[in-house]
Formats: sequence, C-alpha cells, structure tokens
Amino acid sequence: MKFKDFSLHIWVFYNLMSPFAAYTRKRRMQLFGEWLGSANNKPLRVLDLGGSSEIWEFVERPLDITLLNLPGENRDRKKSRCHRFTYVEGDGCDVKAFGDQEFDLVFTNSVIEHVGDEEKQEAFAREVIRLGHRYWVQTPSKYFPIEAHCGMPFWWFYPASWRDRLIKRWREKLPDWTDMVEGTRVLELERLQQLFPNAKLKVERILGFPKSYILYTM
Repeated sequence: MKFKDFSLHIWVFYNLMSPFAAYTRKRRMQLFGEWLGSANNKPLRVLDLGGSSEIWEFVERPLDITLLNLPGENRDRKKSRCHRFTYVEGDGCDVKAFGDQEFDLVFTNSVIEHVGDEEKQEAFAREVIRLGHRYWVQTPSKYFPIEAHCGMPFWWFYPASWRDRLIKRWREKLPDWTDMVEGTRVLELERLQQLFPNAKLKVERILGFPKSYILYTM
C-alpha cells in the first residue's frame, strides 16, 4: 500500500466522519446540560481543562467558564450568547493558578488520553478531583471500531510493529498530526475507575459499541 492510500484514508476520515463527530459532541453536551439541570440553579463556575469555547454552544444554561490550555493553544476566543469565558494558560497536570475546590465543576472532554504517560494521567486526574466540587471527564473507548484520532479500524489491536510502520509513513507528510496520534494513550475502563474511584459511569454507545466513557460526580 502506498502513502497516498493512507492520505486518502485520512481525508475520508476527517471529511466524512466530521458530521458524525459533530453529532456525537452535540448529543454529549446536551446530556451534560441535562445533568447540570438536575443541580441547583445558582451560577456555576466551570473549569474546562484542555477545552475550547466552541463546544459550549450546545449548553443553554449560562455558565462562568475558565478555559485552561497550554501556552499558545487558547486560539478560538469566540464570544458566547450566554456564557462568560476566561482564558488561562497552564498545565492541566499541575495547575498552579487555582486552589483546592475553587470551581463548582471541572470539565474535560477527550483530554486525558493526550496528557502523556501513566504518571501524567495520574497527575491530571488528581488535579481534576482537587480543583472542583464536582467533575465530568470524557475519554474515548479503544473498543469502538473506528479509532477516534487516526480513523483506522481497530487501531489499538494492531501489533505494535504494524502501528509503528504506519506512523513512520504518516510522519513523512503529516508530522504534527502523526505526533498527536503517536502521543495518544487511551485508557481502559478499569484504569479510569482507578483514577476516579468515586465517580459514576456513563458509557456512550453507538450501534451497541462503546464510543466513550464519561466519569462524573454529582
């Protein structure tokens, strides 16, 4: 198989799957909004670790949202019809800017799998728990047939040598994208429940397959 075939797979994945991904994000955030609705109606301070303002357009309840990202990554500073955004630079694995339980809620969507090795993931989980009275953590499942980051079917079940070979080819023309794929470390459900031992679990399913896991506290 030639490199152009891999380029085609990436093009198909991002162009044909984008509407599907947008639909699942919208549905997820609407679920989150319903979950918020079950709480009291006082104004909520939310810390979004590694997120963007765009995803919050699907939540109707007005929120005071602090978006914390690595330096240079708070790019989409959009105005909101109902939310107030504050943009902060920092490391989600070591948040020095805020104290314990400074926020009503800590939110993170598809981030923990990108923070690094197991030690970094543990540090990230500790910060999520420390910074808020409640939290909502979402991360993709390795058991969904199409991998959420590279678009390859059953990617995490390939032998490591196969994945290394594909990554080497992709890196020739798409180095930044390949770095993202190579640096992704999806978590097993058992591992997530170890990191967030007091959380309730919601499994997001598509056609019966686990698409992602949501761990949250009320």
